[in-house]
Amino acid sequence: MVSRHEGAAKNPRTAAGARRVIWFEEPERAIADPLQFLAHVMVFGTPEDLRALRGIVGEDDYREVLEHAPPGVFDPRSWAYWNLVCGRRPAPPLPVRSLLQPTPPRPD
Repeated sequence: MVSRHEGAAKNPRTAAGARRVIWFEEPERAIADPLQFLAHVMVFGTPEDLRALRGIVGEDDYREVLEHAPPGVFDPRSWAYWNLVCGRRPAPPLPVRSLLQPTPPRPD
């Protein structure tokens, strides 16, 4: 499970990546939510950010992020790429925020 990776918080390269990919939060807070953090790295991270996670995050962790992807983080290209990398073919639909879904009309 992604949440077991406490080593990421102590890695200065991971903190630098957190600063870059989740710019709206302090790195410690960003890394404290591993699922959200890794999803952002998968979309906005550089090759250096991914290298910093080697040995900390494995393929099962990437798959877990895809299984529980936070809506609104992945773009179609990143979603297709990571699903392909993780052997999920065909890729399931992108997660969608439920508040943006049309609601059926109410019966009068």
